[in-house]
Amino acid sequence: MAKTKTKVRNIGIPNVEPPEKSCDDMHCPFHGDLPVRGRVMEGTVTSTMMHNTLSFQQDFLSLVKKYSRYERRRSKKLAHHPPCLDIKVGDIVKVVECRPLSKNVSNVVISVVKTEETQEE
Repeated sequence: MAKTKTKVRNIGIPNVEPPEKSCDDMHCPFHGDLPVRGRVMEGTVTSTMMHNTLSFQQDFLSLVKKYSRYERRRSKKLAHHPPCLDIKVGDIVKVVECRPLSKNVSNVVISVVKTEETQEE
């Protein structure tokens, strides 16, 4: 029998290639039916211990008006982890907003920007 190619959706975000692996997750933006919209963020993965969910950390600068200086701040958010992407703790990922998937998860990972091995080199 001939192998059938799995259908891959175009999610409409430039410079994002679909993963080579395929999955049958209905919340995958490439192989499922999850629409993505809104803000595109980058962050560092801090935990992957949850089922199909990971937490990532965003670092940003905040202005302190009194001293006219900036201070570093960070925030942790949760995102859906499609099984077609291989993500480990320490990777820098690109995350995009989507509809609420659970109480705290309203984001989905679309690509891995840098892995731990490429950061060390």
